[in-house]
Amino acid sequence: MFVNFDFDVIWRSLPYLFYRGMTFTLLLTALATAGGIVIGTLLALMRLSGTTALTVAAAAYVNLMRSVPFVLMIFWFYFLVPYIGQWVTRSAQPIQVGAFASCLITFTLFEAAFFCEIMRAGIQSISRGQVAAAQALGMTYPTVMGYIVLPQAFRNMVPVLLTQTIILFQDTSLVYVISVTDFLGAASKVAERDGRLVEMYTFAAAVYFIISLVASRAVAHLQRRVAIIR
Repeated sequence: MFVNFDFDVIWRSLPYLFYRGMTFTLLLTALATAGGIVIGTLLALMRLSGTTALTVAAAAYVNLMRSVPFVLMIFWFYFLVPYIGQWVTRSAQPIQVGAFASCLITFTLFEAAFFCEIMRAGIQSISRGQVAAAQALGMTYPTVMGYIVLPQAFRNMVPVLLTQTIILFQDTSLVYVISVTDFLGAASKVAERDGRLVEMYTFAAAVYFIISLVASRAVAHLQRRVAIIR
């Protein structure tokens, strides 16, 4: 299998693979993680608010996102967002959203459902006695959440949030279905151009494996540190 393995094609393609492909992958991962955590935290607060309408709406959103295949969601947003923008702006034609913006919206909204459940577990892990004590001192609900509950919940859930980020990093490879040049998409283009599918896909798999392994080890180390602090 590896008798005619061409390392030169990998070496020649490194600038394109990492400057064009990996830059897109890491940028999408970082922005989608940040947006997903913010929206996911808001959804978690809605689910725990005790208000029926907010709880049902947040639960419906989470269940919908977690029940639909991610690839289908990417297609759906990619073709639907321009028409949503047309309806919002009342334009005569669908607006030009762009592949990156479409991917960012899709990943952020999709991952928010998973970050919501992570943050909900983190919030519920905080002793209710702390909340009761803060309220007894006259602190309002937003103040209690902002200064007491959420900081502790974030600290407790950091390893899990990072683990979900690693999964998000791996899932970014799915953007190839709409012809976006992420790391895997860049490797695929080089493979088809030079007729070196084995070399490029093997290299891409190795890069994903190494990055995910190193990140997983870092998360495991952080998890032990957090456990000691707790």
